[in-house]
Amino acid sequence: MAAALSNHHLCWPTTSGVDSIARISVAKSGHCGSPRFSTHLNAESLVGTSLKARSDYRSWSSSFGCVRRIYLAEEQKWSQNAYRRRVPLPKCSGGMRRRAVSEGDFTGDADEGFIRSRLAVFLSGGGSNFRALHASTLSNSIFGDIVAVVSDKPGCKGCEYSRESNIPVFSYPLSPKHAPDGLSPVDLVETLRKLEVDYILLAGYLKLLPEELVKSYPRSILNIHPALLPAFGGKGYFGMKVHEAVIKSGARVSGPTVHFVDEKYDTGPILAQRVVPVRADDSPIDLAARVLKEEHVLYCEAVAALCEDRIFWREDGVPIIRRSWDGPAEYY
Repeated sequence: MAAALSNHHLCWPTTSGVDSIARISVAKSGHCGSPRFSTHLNAESLVGTSLKARSDYRSWSSSFGCVRRIYLAEEQKWSQNAYRRRVPLPKCSGGMRRRAVSEGDFTGDADEGFIRSRLAVFLSGGGSNFRALHASTLSNSIFGDIVAVVSDKPGCKGCEYSRESNIPVFSYPLSPKHAPDGLSPVDLVETLRKLEVDYILLAGYLKLLPEELVKSYPRSILNIHPALLPAFGGKGYFGMKVHEAVIKSGARVSGPTVHFVDEKYDTGPILAQRVVPVRADDSPIDLAARVLKEEHVLYCEAVAALCEDRIFWREDGVPIIRRSWDGPAEYY
């Protein structure tokens, strides 16, 4: 287990003195996959460098299998929708700071090497989970920013909230009734790549994702389902239908499941679950309200772990979460 969960660092060829202070933290046979590599500054490599050199660091990301360089300079101000944002110390989450401490890469005066993840949320309805995720990004509980919303129903309440929050909305798939300007699968992937989206979060999105998108974001798409998978999942199990089926089955417990997404409905690797009781006099509405309350908490916790690189993969293909970067490693 220890070998499967260990990290190592790769030092990339340098073209200037600035490059020498950048280290790329890459997972070794088990770390969570991502379209990017997480980058941080190494305390030892900062010794003897100027303040200017410390602020001019390089991050690396992977796009369609190719490594491309993104140059960030302190004196340049980039648009949030075009480039990643450097985040000063007050904006760095506690989890990321603790990770730096655990790896010996925190000098005590800067977290400048960490880059906030860029998130896209897919939804089809009211977007209560989207709102919870957005609130967590604003409070910095999640070390990332929602930079796009994608919906098959661009007139839904969740999209209205997105526009009010100045988050761009994109339509997918093409639908003469709901989304006449919907994107094609290839255009959808291209749009997300242009926005440099790291992770995709499904929050009540009812359509099956195109194969092109799933393959472009391996181990980087999460969904939340309102039942304990693998039970009560699959095509047709959504919304109140799920809770009706749970009560009808006689199950004594239910709860939300966060899982990675593959090409089918609700069959991807399970990441986290939360259990709630099913009471004898529950109606589907009662049970739905109880589960939804836990969804908001569980999904934010899972996404926070994703953005803080606390998700690892066992050798049998099961994802697990490191509880914290504090102290000894504990997984669940």
